[in-house]
Amino acid sequence: MDLTTTYLGMKLKNPVVPSAGPISQEVSSIKALEDAGAAAVVLYSLFEEQIEKESLANHYYTTAHNESFAEATSYFPEQIEYKAGPEEYLELIRKAKEATDIPIIASLNGKSLGGWVKYAHNMEEAGADALELNIYKLATDFNTDGREIEQLYIDIVKEVKKNVKIPVAIKLSPFFSSTAWMADQLDKAGADGLVLFNRFYQPDIDLDNLEVVPNVLLSTPMAMRLPLRWIGILYGRIDCDLAATSGIYSEKDVIKMLMVGAKVTQMMSSILKFGPNHIADVISKMKFWMEANEYNSVDDMRGSMSYMNVGDPSQYERANYMKVISSVKL
Repeated sequence: MDLTTTYLGMKLKNPVVPSAGPISQEVSSIKALEDAGAAAVVLYSLFEEQIEKESLANHYYTTAHNESFAEATSYFPEQIEYKAGPEEYLELIRKAKEATDIPIIASLNGKSLGGWVKYAHNMEEAGADALELNIYKLATDFNTDGREIEQLYIDIVKEVKKNVKIPVAIKLSPFFSSTAWMADQLDKAGADGLVLFNRFYQPDIDLDNLEVVPNVLLSTPMAMRLPLRWIGILYGRIDCDLAATSGIYSEKDVIKMLMVGAKVTQMMSSILKFGPNHIADVISKMKFWMEANEYNSVDDMRGSMSYMNVGDPSQYERANYMKVISSVKL
């Protein structure tokens, strides 16, 4: 039974990869993921705000004068608390590479070119095998045209690719007027892979304190339907690798994503809920299903249920929507 797959030019022992999240903040946790069978690990994201915070601190300490007084620092924005800053992140990459034998994929989360290029290069030097760009640009300005947002993504990919030799994947948002066009443009810009899809965390309202507050909710299996659809549509029509994320809990979820064309499946919510050994359980059950259904390898099933290969491609389009709606009975 051959579970090996190739993602971003790296040969992986299976298609199960923990996605960026809090579980990868410690080397011991990364090692536990490897021991459970993870084929690679995407580290938690280094945020653009952390890079900016470091720049502000460096500027302050290198330009402060003797006559400065403590109260003067109050004009600095309130510091956001993070597990670690940029230098600690680079050190985590180094230590993770020393402690494990699986690929370590670094993750950058930001909204502009900013320090992306510099830190992408630093991550490469620290030993990262690949880089995942998690671009989060929320357009709240009425004067910002959608094309500006799209071009920003493309420019970031081009600039990062100019400055690193390791493969680069883009964790893509589903909120584009034409997801297919955007995927094609990022592919042409040099992206080695697309991760579908980024799941933005939405704010909530604290009614007791009348405050807008963050609200972290784990994904549910239902969330996998969106990436399943789009990976199925994109498979075989663009050159870069496709990775599936959001709502992947079971071996059946992994198999479905492979069948629509994914090279790997990324999971985090299910690992947080059930622990690292959930990976071993998924892989074991996946082997059992493949044997029962006479699949000798992951490659045998990849893309078999994609837009290109199903008997009725309209099932990925409006016809599917109409069929589902008409099937509902009161």
